[in-house]
Amino acid sequence: MRASGPSRRAVLGGAAAAAAITVVPSFPAAAATAGSAAPSYRWRTAVIGGTGFVTGVLFHPSVRGLAYARTDIGGAYRWDDRSARWTPLNDDLGWDDWNLLGVEAIAVDPAHPNRVYLSLGTYAQSWAGNGAVLRSEDRGATWARTDLTVKLGGNEDGRGAGERLLVDPRDSDTLWLGTRHDGLLKSTDRGATWRAVSFPATPSATGQGITLLVAAGRSVYAGWGDSDGTAANLYRTSDGTTWEAVPAQPSGAAAKVPIRAAYDCHTRELYVTYANAPGPNGQSDGSVHKLATASGKWTEVTPVKPGGTTAGGTSRSSEAESGGGSSDTFGYGGAAVDARRPGTVVVSTNNRWAAVDALYRTTNGGRTWTSLKDSAVLDVSETPFLTFGADRPKFGWWIQAVAVDPYDSEHVVYGTGATLYGTRDLKHWAPQIRGLEETSVRQLISPPTGEAHLISGLGDVGVMYHERLTASPSRGMAANPVFGSATGLAQAAGRPSYVVRTGFGDHGNGAWSNDGGRSWAPFAAQPALARDAPGPIATNTDGSVLLWTFVHGDGTRYPAQRSTDNGATWSEVPSFPKGATPLADPADPTCFYAYDTDTGTLFASTDSGLTFTGRASGLPSGDSQFQLAAAPGRSGDLWLSTKWNGLHRSTDGGASFTKLASCWASYTLAFGKAADGADFPAIYQVGSTESITAVYRSDDGAKTWARVNDDRHQWGWIGATIAADPRVYGRVYVATNGRGIQYGEPV
Repeated sequence: MRASGPSRRAVLGGAAAAAAITVVPSFPAAAATAGSAAPSYRWRTAVIGGTGFVTGVLFHPSVRGLAYARTDIGGAYRWDDRSARWTPLNDDLGWDDWNLLGVEAIAVDPAHPNRVYLSLGTYAQSWAGNGAVLRSEDRGATWARTDLTVKLGGNEDGRGAGERLLVDPRDSDTLWLGTRHDGLLKSTDRGATWRAVSFPATPSATGQGITLLVAAGRSVYAGWGDSDGTAANLYRTSDGTTWEAVPAQPSGAAAKVPIRAAYDCHTRELYVTYANAPGPNGQSDGSVHKLATASGKWTEVTPVKPGGTTAGGTSRSSEAESGGGSSDTFGYGGAAVDARRPGTVVVSTNNRWAAVDALYRTTNGGRTWTSLKDSAVLDVSETPFLTFGADRPKFGWWIQAVAVDPYDSEHVVYGTGATLYGTRDLKHWAPQIRGLEETSVRQLISPPTGEAHLISGLGDVGVMYHERLTASPSRGMAANPVFGSATGLAQAAGRPSYVVRTGFGDHGNGAWSNDGGRSWAPFAAQPALARDAPGPIATNTDGSVLLWTFVHGDGTRYPAQRSTDNGATWSEVPSFPKGATPLADPADPTCFYAYDTDTGTLFASTDSGLTFTGRASGLPSGDSQFQLAAAPGRSGDLWLSTKWNGLHRSTDGGASFTKLASCWASYTLAFGKAADGADFPAIYQVGSTESITAVYRSDDGAKTWARVNDDRHQWGWIGATIAADPRVYGRVYVATNGRGIQYGEPV
């Protein structure tokens, strides 16, 4: 799953842009927050259930029922076996710390059950911030933080490897941290300070570096992902100072990346999974080897080799599901030992699309294996989207996180690209995902009527109709057609039963609904651009006209296409600004609007989208993030929120705009039910009235703002979109980039 992120604000705005519009200083921005009593809000997560890549799961070895999970863009979680729920641990990370929502690794201290450590950093690119290490003495309820001088990559290739963070088995005060580009770091004060230490291998541009750290007795082993195929890719230290290559490493594994490792303390054997790429994509070959740490003897114990064959001379799984042949390509990912049963190990395949990924279990040290997938019964009734429009769900994909409960040999969990499955009997599997939400949210609608108070457009899992906010949508992903990522979602203001959606799909890229989003039908036809460049869509207030825009992944933008027959035919609108997001007037069916950020011009149509002409100019141009919104029930009452230049309003259909001085940054805007006695809808925004970027509400037409979230509920980058409920005063829905849909209500 990919994450988005904001750039840091450098200046308040260009002088030229400010001079082109009227500025009304209703009061100083600082007074806005100070003078508005902050309402008390309760925040909850709209339940979908997972939907993102669970990259690691770690049971605590000395506390029954305690486990931790990490995700690539949605933070870390703690499992409570008694409540059977995950608790998010990083919702307090704010706007400026958005890059820390990607968790590179987790570490626990076997000798001190309340201690837990996280290494955070989503991207290792030059434009991303440096990583950080969080340390907790109360299982993640509170954290102390150390900022690093290096970058980490919780959403980079290889994010399912690890763990890259480890408490030294000799000394609980000592921690090791493997990095992608900067070698090995060490802390001797429980993560408060870090220094680089000597390591035998040199990082390369591949960005893998140290892929795993694992304790084996009193020694520490490190996997190396930047080997050229001839050098060692597994190292160890026995004294905590000197590192050496592990002798006699398997020749077949030399050209591969060590993905995961697990140590069986009963047999003193280290199991290592390998793949020819870091994953989660791109793997086509892999193997499993074990090392007898006392003798130094290596043994290959690969359950099934890519291509449908088994390791030499051994009896393996029946592989009833295998297609065989060279098309059955994959690597190996997860590895976990059973702490209660010597020689019992579970490993996973990864990137196995021909026969679908599987788990293999051995009870005799890898001499024979059983495919847990062969006998698996999957129950996804709690999260129906996991069928992805098919008759039944897949066992999984992107399986690089596998764990066995040290207190229950038949409690096994594994992460996928969309959920976390668990079993208590090695046969019946169901999502063990309550409380864990990692959706990257793109669009939100809160309808004024009907059963659902929320319809969402999501990354990777399409569009969902939320009959309830406390349960995963019973219809799963919107079907007919099923989308991967949604790109557009719109509702006819005067005919709310009519909804349209767009997105990336294999069997069509646009659909319409006449029952408020409960059921869908594909457009009878679609423009050729729709398959590779589907963008936002708008419908006028009575649903008689559609405007669909197209933006290619490489940034190329195209004119809008128009339909007046519910998507049966389409025609280009040459005068529409390329790539702009269309907006329908909520009261006048003949009016559409579009904001051209390249030129800072508001365009409007008064002939139902046939032609567009420029109106106000001199608006902020080049702003990387903006939203044009319309106040409900009012024709021509337009609001333009901009990242660098704040909030602007037009009451004459875009002929002129006034800049409001009540905030200096506005990222996204929504209107909800008015407060009692108010003559204007409540306004919500993600923006900045002083120095804090947060969620705000105004009950007086944006004259004053009150913050409605708090420091414990920030969720990193939340600039994509928000929605407010037109039927419930005070309720606001916030789209996060990795923590699903958060919604708040006054208490």
